[in-house]
Amino acid sequence: MTPQSSWIPVLVTLPALVPLIAAALTLLRGRSPRFQRAVTVIALVTVFVASCLMLYLTSEHGTFAVMIGGWGDKGYPNGPLGITLVVDELSALMLVVSTIVLLCVVLYAIGQGIRDGASTRQPVSIFLPSYLILTAGVCNAFLAGDLFNLFVSFEVLLAASFVLLTLGASPERVRAGASYVMVSMVSSLIFLAGIAFAYATTGTLNLAEMAVRLDDVPDGTRNALYAVLLVAFGIKAAVFPLSTWLPDSYPTAPAPVTAVFAGLLTKVGVYAIMRAHSLLFPGGSMDNVLLVAALATMLIGIMGAIAQADIKRLLSFTLVSHIGYMVFGIALSSKIGMSAAIYYVAHHILVQTTLFLVVGLIERQAGSASLRRLGGLIASPVLAVLFLIPALNLGGIPPFSGFIGKVALLQAGGQDGSVLSWVLIGGGVVTSLLTLYVMARIWTKGFWRPRADAPEGGLADTTPSALIDESADDIAFDEREDVGRMPLGMVLPTAAMVAAGLVLTIWAGPIFDFTDRAADEVVNRDVYVQAVLGDAGGEGTR
Repeated sequence: MTPQSSWIPVLVTLPALVPLIAAALTLLRGRSPRFQRAVTVIALVTVFVASCLMLYLTSEHGTFAVMIGGWGDKGYPNGPLGITLVVDELSALMLVVSTIVLLCVVLYAIGQGIRDGASTRQPVSIFLPSYLILTAGVCNAFLAGDLFNLFVSFEVLLAASFVLLTLGASPERVRAGASYVMVSMVSSLIFLAGIAFAYATTGTLNLAEMAVRLDDVPDGTRNALYAVLLVAFGIKAAVFPLSTWLPDSYPTAPAPVTAVFAGLLTKVGVYAIMRAHSLLFPGGSMDNVLLVAALATMLIGIMGAIAQADIKRLLSFTLVSHIGYMVFGIALSSKIGMSAAIYYVAHHILVQTTLFLVVGLIERQAGSASLRRLGGLIASPVLAVLFLIPALNLGGIPPFSGFIGKVALLQAGGQDGSVLSWVLIGGGVVTSLLTLYVMARIWTKGFWRPRADAPEGGLADTTPSALIDESADDIAFDEREDVGRMPLGMVLPTAAMVAAGLVLTIWAGPIFDFTDRAADEVVNRDVYVQAVLGDAGGEGTR
């Protein structure tokens, strides 16, 4: 049963529209930091409330679609025209988790002291407008019901990401930003070619209409189109061998930027792979390719993490590695595999973001994120707890959500029973153990080891100070003058992210019930098609 109400179209457009309006307002008032901060927080809270309401509506009533600026009703002979926004339990869940991250990270950034930098640096008054534009791109990607709208979302993300990556205009950030943009442009060109190919093949870019028409397309053409889209989405998701750009791009950015990039941007690519795999190209024609890519992503990513001495680069490689778990669940082409993948995506968004926020606190407390310079951080109990919980979670220690998600994925692989899925089970176990090893390495070297025993322990400036200092709230990016002082405005959002990760553990049962229903809707594409096309799309079931 789809909710029928005049305010539903307004509700569905809010996650993309509100951040864009807020971005315009904050740009107009660039010299008023308090106004910028207030508008940004209000906008993100509004998006969060709207996302929660959509999560409730989809849970109670199922999938629903909204046509904006369209011509022709559902079932229009040449396919729906205009912008189609579709909300199902998967997209609603992604919106809720994403807005939690976006809100906590911006509060963390405000606590860090986002303001105009020194005269020798690029002003960062554009941070919040760019951040809001990024928010609009992320939200629109999860709601997009046609390929071109999804492409536009990726381009919005690209434009905002480049600005955020290069804030401060240091040589390292400019180089990383240029590399990121070049890779993203290649991905965009491939995606654009896939859009042209899809339209030439089916005569539409609406995902529901394409799903129906692709059934009549020859297998060779279908597989070629699928391969093109997989390459484009694989670059966005950092799936090996298309992941080499990520560890060089993310670690150079400020802590809030790195955190939101690590938590969300790759998951937009994973979400696109989910949609393409289950909605447009069901049947498993590329499953073996995806399984091999998942295994390589897991193992090569975690091997790269072992070799790193900088915590940001180490976490960037673990980020790549754990994308493999999500692709593994998708490639199994089963309801249980998809449910486990959805749960793991939500888990990883929260935990990976939290760890990057903690790294920002480590830099503020110790002046460095290099394991060669760190030691003695156990003297900061709050910092130790904030790191330990998400680290154990990422490493898959029971009873945390990382363990629950991995067990679900391994169970799905065991039910599949193929040789390749059993190889993936072994690879997943090895990757989990190695992840725990690299987290333990950070813990033993950064927290337990005395600072004097670190090879370069004397190079990072540090001064004794209280754990939390509320007065340190007005610094610019890259300044390390307040080493040893962690503002309460940075600690509280990080603690909130830790708590959000624990929610997935404490309420794992009800959340898995929800992801089971979401997976059922994703795998049973008739639900999505009927929500968009009505009876013209065929009979669907809830």
